[in-house]
Amino acid sequence: MNKNRNTGKGPGAKAKLTPVEKLKLEILAELGLLEKVEREGWKALTLAECGRVGGILNSRLRRI
Repeated sequence: MNKNRNTGKGPGAKAKLTPVEKLKLEILAELGLLEKVEREGWKALTLAECGRVGGILNSRLRRI
């Protein structure tokens, strides 16, 4: 496992984010879900929220 990536393990985990990961975080912030993911992790998102993020991510990646 790459130790430079933020796996959500430990409070001081530093992240080197890929462009796609940065885009995911941007979308989460736009939807008002970023704090929820930072506080509780990705498992806290509902299926509908994950689908919404994935759909927006897919449409933005197609435009690029």
